[in-house]
Amino acid sequence: MKLGFIGLGIMGTPMAVRLASAGHDLHVTTIGPVADTLLALGAKHVETAKQVTEHSDIIFIMVPDTPHVEEVLFGANGCASVSLQGKTIVDMSSISPIETKRFAKQVQEAGGDYLDAPVSGGEIGAREGTLSIMVGGEEAVFERVKPLFDIMGKNITLVGGNGDGQTCKVANQIIVALNIEAVSEALVFASKAGADPARVRQALMGGFAASRILEVHGERMLKRTFNPGFKIALHQKDLNLALQSAKALQLNLPNTATCQELFNTCAANGGSEMDHSALVQALELMANHKLS
Repeated sequence: MKLGFIGLGIMGTPMAVRLASAGHDLHVTTIGPVADTLLALGAKHVETAKQVTEHSDIIFIMVPDTPHVEEVLFGANGCASVSLQGKTIVDMSSISPIETKRFAKQVQEAGGDYLDAPVSGGEIGAREGTLSIMVGGEEAVFERVKPLFDIMGKNITLVGGNGDGQTCKVANQIIVALNIEAVSEALVFASKAGADPARVRQALMGGFAASRILEVHGERMLKRTFNPGFKIALHQKDLNLALQSAKALQLNLPNTATCQELFNTCAANGGSEMDHSALVQALELMANHKLS
C-alpha cells in the first residue's frame, strides 16, 4: 500500500519501521533526521506533509500535541493543501478529543476519511509491535486500516466515533499516572522503612499488587534508568487534557491533579525530558530519601 508517516520521534520511528518492514511503500517527513534503518528499508524522505499526502493513500501522524496535528493537517504545507479525496488520515498522536472532532469534520468535508488512533505501550511496544491502539471513527474506515494496525499493535479496539479514541487515551494516561505514583509511594515507603525495595518489588510481583507498571517502571526506579520511553513533559500534556476535559464536564479528578503536581515538581527540578517513571524523584524529594 502507499503509506505516509509524519513524525518520527521515539514512538513514530519504530512504528514506521514496522510498516516499511512489511513491504509497504512509505513516504515520511519529520522535524529531525530520518533513521538510517528506515531509509535502508526503502522509505522515501520528503520535506513536507503536503508531499507525503501527494504520494500516499493512508497517512499516519505521530506528533507531540494538538497544535502540531493542526499544523500538519491544515498548515501552509499541510495534508489539506492537496486534495484529500479518497485519502485516509490516521492520527496516532495523543491530543484533545474536542479538537479531534473538529479536525475529523474538516477532513471529511474535504473528501477524506479520518481515524483518531492513539496508542499505549511506549517505545518497547512500538518496537515489538505490541501497542494497544484505541480507535475513533467509522467502522468501515477502521476495517480498511486494521491490517496496518495489526502490524503495529496487538490490542486494537474501535472505541466509537471520532474523538472517542482520544478520550480513551486520556483515560489510559490517568490510569498509568496513578499507577506510577502508587508504585513510587510504595517503594519509597518500603525503602525508608528499612526494607530492600528490590525485594519488596519482587514479592509484590507475585500478588494482587502486580502490574505492568510495577514490573517495568518499578525496575526503572530501582535502576535509575530514566532515559525516556515516554517523557514527563508528554505525560504532563496528557494530564492537562484530562484536567481541562474534567473542568468542561464539571467533574473532579483529584488524584489526577495530584499526579500532575508531582510531574510539575519533577519538571521544576530539570526532569521534563526524563521518563515518566522518574515521578518517583518528586516523592524522594519530599521524603528526603532516595531508593537504596
